[in-house]
Amino acid sequence: MGHADPKEARVNCTITGCLGSYESRTIVHTMRRGDQIVVIDHVPAQVCSTCGDILFTPETVRRLEALGRTTAAPTGTVPLYDFSDARSA
Repeated sequence: MGHADPKEARVNCTITGCLGSYESRTIVHTMRRGDQIVVIDHVPAQVCSTCGDILFTPETVRRLEALGRTTAAPTGTVPLYDFSDARSA
């Protein structure tokens, strides 16, 4: 009798009332570092298929924190717009 691969096992969402389950994806994660916004691409995460709740492993959190503290030059830049400055079309 075969056993399911633990990596493939579906975990129900932890948000009260949500009937979704988490699935492995890579996401774009943003965080603040002082007055800067840091954007990190290709972050492994568990994402709820229904509500979008995101879970990270402890190792991923450690790596995100390390990237937030790094002084290395970023691999790219992105435009940043301030919604409060936007005018109606």
